[in-house]
Amino acid sequence: MSQTRLLALVGSLRAASINRRLAEAAAQTSPEGVEVAIYEGLADIPFYNEDLDVEGKVPAAALALREAVTASDGLLLVTPEYNGTLPAVLKNAIDWASRPYGVGALKTKPVAVVSASISPNAAKWSHDDAVKALGVAGADVLKEASLNFGTIGQRFGDAHPADDAEALTQLAATVRLLADAAVAVKANA
Repeated sequence: MSQTRLLALVGSLRAASINRRLAEAAAQTSPEGVEVAIYEGLADIPFYNEDLDVEGKVPAAALALREAVTASDGLLLVTPEYNGTLPAVLKNAIDWASRPYGVGALKTKPVAVVSASISPNAAKWSHDDAVKALGVAGADVLKEASLNFGTIGQRFGDAHPADDAEALTQLAATVRLLADAAVAVKANA
């Protein structure tokens, strides 16, 4: 069996963000034959603009994202909540990866969404907005693989989520469901 490649897109650009650490912990839980790579470079992608999205002229950072999404077997989105919705950098990534509309890199791609915030709401608004945008873009959002973490400042404090056995178990289940969906898509291709 070939390696299953999952790509994690993290909506927080802060190096020490708990959302980034959740993505790192998810990568750590990968079962044998599954690789979770955290995408670097979301901050370098210009805001989506159809004037820039012209064949042969797509900005290199946007093209690199599209190629990485296309090369992956599934996506793991890890999103905080900014002002009640998903961060602009993550929405921008979805916009670029969804184009050209109807045949973009997200089309039928299995996606799991993990949300986390300092509030007890667990970034559920951000989560719902990500699911909506991904669904419109044609991705196959796995609702059964959804995961929400609330009050993360209190829960994780200065510790890494990889040190939290319950979080690791939950992340491992999400990664497993995503990997299984990705394998099923490859088998039917």
